[in-house]
Amino acid sequence: MDAFNNLLLTQPLIALFAVIATGLLLGSVKMKGLNLGTSGVLFTALLAGHLGYKIPAGVGTLGLVLFVYCVGIGAGDRFFASLAREGANLAKLAVLIVVLGGAVTYGGAKLLDLPAGLATGIFAGALTSTPALAAATEGLAALGGAEAVSIGYGIAYPFGVIGVVLFVQVLPRILRIDLDSIKDKSEETCGNRVENVMVEVTNPNLYGMQISESGVTNFNACQICRILKEDRLVPLSYDDTFEEGQILLLVGRRCEMKIAVDFIGKKSDREVLRDMENERQDIIVTSPSFIGQKLGDVAPLRNYGTVITRINRLGLTFVPNADTILERHDNLTAVGRVDDLKKFSVAVGHRSSVIDSTDLLSLSVGLTLGIIVGLLPIGLPGAEPVNLGLAGGPLLVALVLGHFGKVGRIVGFIPRPTRLLLQDLGLVFFLANAGVRGGAMLVPTLQEHGFILFGLGIAVSSLPLIVAWPIATKFFKMNPLQALGGICGGMTSTPALGAITAKTDSTIPVVSYVSAYPVALIIMIVISKVLIKLIVNM
Repeated sequence: MDAFNNLLLTQPLIALFAVIATGLLLGSVKMKGLNLGTSGVLFTALLAGHLGYKIPAGVGTLGLVLFVYCVGIGAGDRFFASLAREGANLAKLAVLIVVLGGAVTYGGAKLLDLPAGLATGIFAGALTSTPALAAATEGLAALGGAEAVSIGYGIAYPFGVIGVVLFVQVLPRILRIDLDSIKDKSEETCGNRVENVMVEVTNPNLYGMQISESGVTNFNACQICRILKEDRLVPLSYDDTFEEGQILLLVGRRCEMKIAVDFIGKKSDREVLRDMENERQDIIVTSPSFIGQKLGDVAPLRNYGTVITRINRLGLTFVPNADTILERHDNLTAVGRVDDLKKFSVAVGHRSSVIDSTDLLSLSVGLTLGIIVGLLPIGLPGAEPVNLGLAGGPLLVALVLGHFGKVGRIVGFIPRPTRLLLQDLGLVFFLANAGVRGGAMLVPTLQEHGFILFGLGIAVSSLPLIVAWPIATKFFKMNPLQALGGICGGMTSTPALGAITAKTDSTIPVVSYVSAYPVALIIMIVISKVLIKLIVNM
């Protein structure tokens, strides 16, 4: 053990990956369905710093710019849309939650006479926001006290995770709200499972009617995508009509499917061939002319000879209808003949296989521009010039690139698996650096300020929840599922969202979370910077 300890003390690179490995192992341990995830790295890094270990210089900076850039790319195509469209109330709810958390933090810091680093760390931990942690650490680098940020984050983070999960689980029980009953009353919350069903046409009212113009596809979540011809299922064409005994393939959600089948005829058990390899493609929406358009206005069957059977958006798959609005980077599953699919893919943007590879040139140029923007001084009336720093600059550039998709030759898109890998890699590098630097101060900080710090962490995480619920349900008129999903997004709590979705098949909490989350993410970074200024000048 002494030899291994000496190895860690003399080889910072080995110490770095040992801290990351043990932290990820700690983060994978589940208690009552909860785990720390990548944040486990911070806790092992705090211990490593307390024991005197060091890691290579510059690792934290590299991790910071990688992490915030990937966060910005991921949020860019949703952030501005969340502010502009139907998610406006959810965006306001997210802002309310974050501002309340910041206000409680400021009040606690003033009352307890806490340094800016410790207070902003508690704020970031209570709201489980690693981007806010990164922004606070980077913002205090020049002022001093950055080491205390990770200590505050470590103190408050467990309460931030557990508190929101308990809130969304216990509150419906206290108020006796049946989440499944809300699902059953809403057309939008019909069962999520997407299935294929063969249907035989027996409704005489449909005979001779053009399928594409019959209104059958107006069912909320059903699409007729193939038709049996010469013992083979082929893609539906715009001119196809209903015929007695005809076999059709429907794609849709389970509860909507029964309505569509009963309307068309009866379920068929017939086994037939279909060309899944050439007549179905995944296509990513990147063309500005399609973004924000209703699927009914695009009319893919009439204009391009294809049927959109599924849309995957942020990992959520659903069957669209005519009123579904296309968003940037939606992954469309299109069924059609080979030539029609090629024509449609060119019009919409790209086949998914084309952009599954990462554009390293765009990544490098984007990071370079982000760092430069972060270093530029910004003049403010009556105040000294400020800059966005290594957290704000890359984030701003990534948000712009993510929103526009492409600026010149620079592509604002990173395939999700690659983006998540780079984001997590940057995060663990940053957390390891922040924890090791703060670990040496952990015990002295607790001795100086006492365990009241834990009380402040609980207050920062719980008071915004208590205030947000009545405002969401009474003032914004959200139903309980919308409110719970929006609160999870405002607290950037994915574990809490998982606790809700485990209780209901409804997509409403997920959609609400997606609308609130990117707004909360960006506002937390801004508030952490504001807190530093306010507390330093107290």
